[in-house]
Amino acid sequence: MGNGSNSFKGRGGHASPPCMAAEVDPEYFDPLAVDPEEARDVARWRTAERKRLREARRALSAPERNAVGDALMAGLERLLGAEAVGAGDEIVSFYWPIKDEPDLRPLMTAMHAAGRRIALPLVETRAAPLVFRLWTPQTRMQRGHWNIPVPPPDAPEVVPDVVLAPLMGWDGAGYRLGYGGGYFDRTLAALSPRPFRIGVGLASAQLPTIYPQPHDIPMDVILTERGTEVSA
Repeated sequence: MGNGSNSFKGRGGHASPPCMAAEVDPEYFDPLAVDPEEARDVARWRTAERKRLREARRALSAPERNAVGDALMAGLERLLGAEAVGAGDEIVSFYWPIKDEPDLRPLMTAMHAAGRRIALPLVETRAAPLVFRLWTPQTRMQRGHWNIPVPPPDAPEVVPDVVLAPLMGWDGAGYRLGYGGGYFDRTLAALSPRPFRIGVGLASAQLPTIYPQPHDIPMDVILTERGTEVSA
């Protein structure tokens, strides 16, 4: 368990611990698909693509990764200030970076200092929708499922107005390829009204299609270091 946010220091005062989230459900099977064999084919293809994209992301140098993170944070500042997304009292859910993901935590801190409310998602029940709890720079983080730092149980539970979802891959229709556990899709399907959805990832992770299945929920925006790639 952590002893507070200072237990995870690195760039911007934070660092990511080892995490097993990328290994969740590597052969994820969609029981809602019309054709079970097609769903299995898509699952196998996605597993191979996740591995390829993770290896490519891992190969980025630290300066390259920092430059991508800085560009993404600049893009998010513009996007989150746009009228279409909303500002002020809206709750924005970020995510704690894992597996060489671009680090957006400096923007979390800056937005909190500017008076915005920031949340983080966490798994409290496996194979169930995520729970969102408020985060501040003073939050005493603890280790959650797959060793990801999360706010403690006494942090207020909230429903976000804007959700940032990390991408392994993405396509021009706004669909994201995640880690394979289905948590974000399951969560977005359960939330009503559905929050504004921003997929965040690398431009190089674009795919012709992810072969969307019935459980996949498209993003409202796909944001990469190049800027807004897809906007609903």
